[in-house]
Amino acid sequence: MLHSPHPLRGPLFMLLATGFYVVNDTMMKLATEAMPPYQVLMLRGVAGLFWGLPLVLMLGYGRSLPKIFNRRVLLRNMAETAGVMCFVVALANMPIADATALGQITPLIVLIGASLVLRERIAGVTVALIAVGFAGALMVAQPTGEGFSVYALLALANAVLCAVRDLAGRRIDASVPGMIVALSAVLVVLVGAAIGHLLLEEWATPGLRHVLLLGAAGLFLNFGHFFIFMAYRVGPTGAVAPFFYAFTVWAVISGFVVFGHLPNPLALAGIALVVSSGLLIVFLDDRRRRLGPASQVASSPAITTPAPPAP
Repeated sequence: MLHSPHPLRGPLFMLLATGFYVVNDTMMKLATEAMPPYQVLMLRGVAGLFWGLPLVLMLGYGRSLPKIFNRRVLLRNMAETAGVMCFVVALANMPIADATALGQITPLIVLIGASLVLRERIAGVTVALIAVGFAGALMVAQPTGEGFSVYALLALANAVLCAVRDLAGRRIDASVPGMIVALSAVLVVLVGAAIGHLLLEEWATPGLRHVLLLGAAGLFLNFGHFFIFMAYRVGPTGAVAPFFYAFTVWAVISGFVVFGHLPNPLALAGIALVVSSGLLIVFLDDRRRRLGPASQVASSPAITTPAPPAP
């Protein structure tokens, strides 16, 4: 008998993915104090391969390494590369709140794409709750409205490309291990960042502190790639996508712990909206799954037993 995945698994994986990504981004932000952005991406990619390749081999996926170059895997990770390169440039030239706020439209784009391309049915109440989560994310990010220029368009492009990445990931065959997809993402981003660095930047020699930061960032990056891919593989889009907003919540925590930035009351209210909308979506999705078979039985035609012939 086949068992469907637990309804909390996809959202949990998304929470882990966004947390690992924020740890990675925090370390990268600290490293960009001494190096240009594409060089930081490139060195982080080297560290990602240093951690990721042995991990893949330890898990017994050595024979699956050629799947790194699977057409659909490469398509997903090319979108990842284009998105992160847009985001890094935008982040370097506009307020971080604006770049973060523009990135919060990714779940909406994913849901629209899932409905139009993958033909997934998205309930109206789910769309409404996602809109509430988006409003909460804006309350946390609190964009200033400054710098809406080509850099804002790059931040918007990052959101669109991340949605393309997640939708393309749904098309990858189940036989491709998640860690293989993650390792391929590290490799493809590394190549793209190296090309960008060679064409647009000058080399800056990193200090020991920055080498250690990027080494740790590479480890967390692998787990971020793995869990965001697996989130959409094991969970329905409508239940998983809203938890992308957890990125903003983790960013607030990072800002407080690392940079000493305390969230104001508006940001705290936004966090409450993000968390409550996400939990309600999971509850409604779980309820729909549990009531689905029962409602199908109730709506099926009744089977009657013919009466015995009269004597």
